[in-house]
Amino acid sequence: MSELKNNLKCKIAIDAMGGDFAPNNEILGSFQAMNEDPDVEVFLVGKKEEILKAIEINGLKFNHDQIIDAEQVVDMYDSPTAVLKTKSDSSLVKGAKLVKDGLAHAFVSTGNTGAVLAAATFIIGRIEGVSRPTIGAAMPTQTGGTCSVYDVGASVDSKSKHLFEYAVLGSIFAREIHQIKNPKVGLLSVGEEESKGNEVTLGTYKLLKESELNFIGNVEGRDILKGTADVVVCDGFIGNIILKFAESIIGFLKAKTKSFADKSLVNKLKVLSMKGTLKKVLKDLDYQNYGGVPLLGVNGICIIGHGSSSPLAIKNMILRAKEMYDKNLIQTFKDTLKSYADK
Repeated sequence: MSELKNNLKCKIAIDAMGGDFAPNNEILGSFQAMNEDPDVEVFLVGKKEEILKAIEINGLKFNHDQIIDAEQVVDMYDSPTAVLKTKSDSSLVKGAKLVKDGLAHAFVSTGNTGAVLAAATFIIGRIEGVSRPTIGAAMPTQTGGTCSVYDVGASVDSKSKHLFEYAVLGSIFAREIHQIKNPKVGLLSVGEEESKGNEVTLGTYKLLKESELNFIGNVEGRDILKGTADVVVCDGFIGNIILKFAESIIGFLKAKTKSFADKSLVNKLKVLSMKGTLKKVLKDLDYQNYGGVPLLGVNGICIIGHGSSSPLAIKNMILRAKEMYDKNLIQTFKDTLKSYADK
């Protein structure tokens, strides 16, 4: 692999052994991404023989130097921090190192989330001014836009200063990627009043109120899908519960629709007449259309996806990484955080 400065393409390292259907889905998603955007070059990191076999079975073509051999595989039962020492020849660790060593612009993985977080944080490193990286999830709103929630699982015991950093990083992401000129930031709490909340939210409220962010005050859980705010910050413990609940909505609606249709022929006809509309509505809730979630605050682009990600989801993860690269988002994070530190 050549140095990045001599290559105009966006080089993306993908953990080819990370997902439940690895390396097949990773290969298909990578191929689709490169077909859709010719300025993307994907490097498949993983067991070379298995990757080559899957490429052959699918009748695809990859250049020899696009396959980076890594003999170890990180599974869901591995200790995230131990992986860095015990599985240094894994696709997950090697993929993160490619970014650290300047051989790739981004790292994409559908593997063990905790291990990806550890690898990105300790191998790629944090941006100066970031205490803890954060992962956010963009949720569709009834206004037609998106509301991004930070943190949704990177940390489960955040302090006020961490939530403030999430707000800064999330606002930049909303402005640059979602094209929202002046993102509205809300603090998730148990009431709209400034006095409501626990010690962490009360401290965060003070920091946000005194900042230059477009802080609109406390918001409640119902405000997320309403679109009251563009960015909502909360502790990762709460955020992860919100994310998992939101992901269950599609399955719930499908089950309820089927149950309704099974009751009578008339109900079946009603459901069939609404099939096209329901499909469009549910599409906005399908994580596959968003791909994975970005890990913000590390000194490189990192996208984390579901273990069960389809080729479509993986393709969209790769294209999101490319979009972050095109926007030079890492440098924007650095410049903005420095400006806060200088005040």
